[in-house]
Parts: sequence; structure tokens; C-alpha cells
Amino acid sequence: MTPVMRQRDAKQGGRDHRGDRREKRRFRGSEDGPAILYGWHTVKAALDNPRRKFHRLYTTENAAQRLAEDGMKLPIEPEIVRPDDIARRLSADAVHNGLLAEADALDAPSLEELPADGIVIVLDQITDPHNVGAILRTAAAFSVAALITTVRHSPEATGALAKSASGALEYVPFVTVQNLARGLNALRERGFLLVGLDSEGDADLAATPLRVPLGLVLGAEGKGLRQLTKATCDHVARLDVPGAIKSLNVSNAAALALYIASSRLRG
Repeated sequence: MTPVMRQRDAKQGGRDHRGDRREKRRFRGSEDGPAILYGWHTVKAALDNPRRKFHRLYTTENAAQRLAEDGMKLPIEPEIVRPDDIARRLSADAVHNGLLAEADALDAPSLEELPADGIVIVLDQITDPHNVGAILRTAAAFSVAALITTVRHSPEATGALAKSASGALEYVPFVTVQNLARGLNALRERGFLLVGLDSEGDADLAATPLRVPLGLVLGAEGKGLRQLTKATCDHVARLDVPGAIKSLNVSNAAALALYIASSRLRG
């Protein structure tokens, strides 16, 4: 079986990320300003989260009416604007559904504070905010304890990432570390079994010994796991699939890995 984990670069898949880069320059999030949250599910989940501190909330008349019909108690007085006023603040392809909020980033736990009885996802230089957001959304569906990534070579928890996560930022802690290898060693010291996913893995993930607490480590599009990351993992596994197409987008690979791991750990 040919393994799954060698993904194409996102640009080769036909998506133009120039808009994402413009958005990231304008709205850097927690480093240079507030996190920018837009889209119905993203903003509504944030409004439901008492840990979010809001600075501004922009809504269209229709979105404000919909929030009222849903019985939402808003933590801040909204500013009623036209749809174009919101659109001008975002990249051309952003779908805002009449809602945009400026809010503080959520406080993230340290590695030492993570619960040592479940699964965490670790990302090795995955830079596409759409992929990271989609992984967060899947992580929330599987009750993952945290998503861990590096301060550099990763998107911030704002803008396109938050939109792709569709509210999952409110449920899955987004933890950043300065050095991934040291972060992985810190997880191991807390008892985590570290399993990297790579096309050159020794065995199929479905046949790899698993236990909790578990860290699943995924590599960047195209490049896969870096060599030091592989060497730091306890096991390096692959994902075997029966069909004609053997490569998966990294967010799809994360979903499959979480399904396999969760099913086996429950069993």
C-alpha cells in the first residue's frame, strides 16, 4: 500500500492564497492587535464564550436581527453597518455573513497544564490557515485536548484560520511553542505517546500500538515531518488507503488519523 502523508503544496491544488497574505498583513491577531473573527458560526461561537473579550462588533441589519431571534445576549453593543463596510476590511474572497468582531486572543494553557488523559494534535510548520482551521474543526469534533504548533511558520488564530475553524477556536486550546522538538520532549515527560504521521512510517497507524495520553504529529504540505521531528517521535506511522488516489490533504489526513486513533482507544 502506498501511504497517504505526502501532500501537494496548497498552491498546486489551485487555490490562490494572495488574499490570505493580505488579510494576515492587515489583521495580525494576538501579536499586533486584536483577533479578527468573521462569519456566522465563528462569531456566534465567540459570542457564546464568556472567556472572549470583545473590542468591536460589526453586524449588518439582517445579522443583528438573526442574533436577536436566536436569543443571543451580546457582551458588547454592536455597530450596525452595511455588508460592504465589513467586506472592505477583509480579503476579496472572505465570506463574512454580516458579522465581524475584533476580540482579544484567548489565553492558552502551557504544555504542563494540558490534561494527560486524551489526544493532542501537534503541527510541524503547517502554514495554510485554511488547513489549520479545518484541523481545528475536526479536533473539536473528536474532543481533542489541544492543538499545538510553533510560534513561527504557522498561522495565527485570526482571520481565515478562525473562519475555517467555524467556531472551534472556542473549544480547542490553540497552544504555541518556540521549539517543536523541545515541546514534544515536554509532552513525553508528561507521559504522552508521540506518533508522527509520514509516508515513510514503519507501520500503518491502524496497526501501531496506541495509548493515552497521545500526541498525533502532522507535517507540512509537501515536505511532511522534518527529520528532527521524526526522530523525536516514539513511532512514525503511515495511513494506508485502498483507493486509487493515495494522497490526502493534511486536514483530511488529520481527520482520518483522529478517527482511527479514537476508535482504537475506545476499543
